[in-house]
Amino acid sequence: MARAHTSTLLREDDGSIVRRTVLPGGLRIITQHVPGVRSAAFGVWVTAGSRDETPAQHGSAHFLEHLLFKGTSRRTALEISSMVEAVGGDLNAFTGKELTCYHAKVIDRDLPMAIDVVCDVVTDALLRASDIEDERGVILEEIAMYEDDPSDLVHDEFASLVYGDTPLGRPILGTTDSIGALNRATIRSFYRKHYQPSGMVVSAAGNVDHDDVVRRVRRAFAPYLDPAAEPKPLRTATRAPRMSTGTRLSSRPTEQANLVLGVPGLARGDDRRYALAVLTTALGGGMSSRLFQEVREKRGLAYSVYAFSQGFTDSGMVGLYAGCLPAKVATVLEVFQEQIHEVVTRGLTPDEVARGKGQVRGATVLGQEDTGARMNRIAKAELQGEDLMSIDQLLARVDEVSTADVHDVARDLLAAPASLAVIGPFADADTFASSR
Repeated sequence: MARAHTSTLLREDDGSIVRRTVLPGGLRIITQHVPGVRSAAFGVWVTAGSRDETPAQHGSAHFLEHLLFKGTSRRTALEISSMVEAVGGDLNAFTGKELTCYHAKVIDRDLPMAIDVVCDVVTDALLRASDIEDERGVILEEIAMYEDDPSDLVHDEFASLVYGDTPLGRPILGTTDSIGALNRATIRSFYRKHYQPSGMVVSAAGNVDHDDVVRRVRRAFAPYLDPAAEPKPLRTATRAPRMSTGTRLSSRPTEQANLVLGVPGLARGDDRRYALAVLTTALGGGMSSRLFQEVREKRGLAYSVYAFSQGFTDSGMVGLYAGCLPAKVATVLEVFQEQIHEVVTRGLTPDEVARGKGQVRGATVLGQEDTGARMNRIAKAELQGEDLMSIDQLLARVDEVSTADVHDVARDLLAAPASLAVIGPFADADTFASSR
């Protein structure tokens, strides 16, 4: 039998240990043993998402997320869900633009069952024609539900505006037309191409034993491992996609207008991401942030207002969001522009930077109290080809961010021509042209 290669990636001060094994056939397994907990989180990650779809496949990645729970040669759909729920566990999945994950969280003694179920779902999905027709209706309902929530939909409108008719610009769920056009052959083709062990990462965190996880995963994947295969090359940044500017209006008879004003951001691995995190947090990340104070507290213009950033392998976005009465949109946009100009020209105050850094530090530590979050973190580091840092190392990177660093990233990004997406009861996008 071909040998696996195992190494220790990290030892945390709390006694947790991160180990990595690469099986013959390229399957990568990462675990983090966390002392003092009784839960275990387990996930199988596929290095493919909606960004990997051709136009004819649009919606396939998310469609598969549904179909894989519909049954295998060993289990019915009911058996898949009931086995995990019967022990109080959680079984779920999510699709992103650059990855897909199938995951479960259980108490430690039920981890063997969770590993078996999740691996079975990922490797042996039946993808029956009848299931495709059933789930087609479910996904169309999901799209309808999503489109009825303009606070979410406006982000898709913004991505479509800046990335255009490209995989990054298309909605992950697909559209009514694309889901209606998908057939079994197209979905199976996407599954066969991307759901290969060499393109997967398995992660587990909590009260887990690395060697035991490796044995169980290896047994589950044994029929599908090609000893000659190597780990699939990670998605690498080449030339950043061209990003457009402009204004997009989706005219709807809504009671509230939803808007995103944004600019190109940073790729996921950019070293300036720590300064950007501090910037977006101080600008619109909490009740003490500039946007919350100026838009909501001082002027009562909106209930929900925040800043955000999103990074992909080769590009990213930074944006400001608000939901407000249609009559207040122009004023909200004026405040957005004023705050952007202020941050670009003068930067944030030392107190604002200190508060922003404190919020980022707190979110980093508190988020890692959950074994599911740890399972996510170790997998994403592997998927993104990054060195796995300890929590203390991450906090040190945040601490190193200076007021000047935040000002520099604000000037580099926020001074660019902005794009605007709006959903609301308006007749003409030209109404907002002067607000960008």
